[in-house]
Amino acid sequence: MLLLLLLGVLLDQVTKYLVMTHMTYLQSIPVLDGVFHLTYVLNDGAAFSILEGKRWFFIVLTVLVLAVCFYFYRKTPKDQTFFRFSLVLLMTGAIGNFIDRIRFGAVVDFFDLRIWPVFNVADCFVVVGVVCLAIAILWGDKIQNRSKLRDNGKD
Repeated sequence: MLLLLLLGVLLDQVTKYLVMTHMTYLQSIPVLDGVFHLTYVLNDGAAFSILEGKRWFFIVLTVLVLAVCFYFYRKTPKDQTFFRFSLVLLMTGAIGNFIDRIRFGAVVDFFDLRIWPVFNVADCFVVVGVVCLAIAILWGDKIQNRSKLRDNGKD
């Protein structure tokens, strides 16, 4: 799982580097005109640019979120892979955006669906991680039991 985390952070940082070195700030390149663009923006807030300018708040919040995720990752039995996987995804996204906040004071965003705020790879990891975490919490026992049945050849 550490490899997944490292590869995810690397993917996030490489894509942001490519955007920053090949695009000018606020430049928008249509991929599917009017539907999907690559748009280079900096976001010093959270999703939907809420709490703009609260850099230190987000830095402290990210450290707390990472500490909680790491704690639960270490305390969760290794056979609960889906729950642990969801925590790794969440940590991956948090670290990717944390690096931006430390380095640039804002998060580099570039995926632009035109009907949604511009986002990045780290944001995708956070969203998928939170969805998986909710599934693991709400239906984790069923997922775990089904997995055990399948592993025992009784499915």
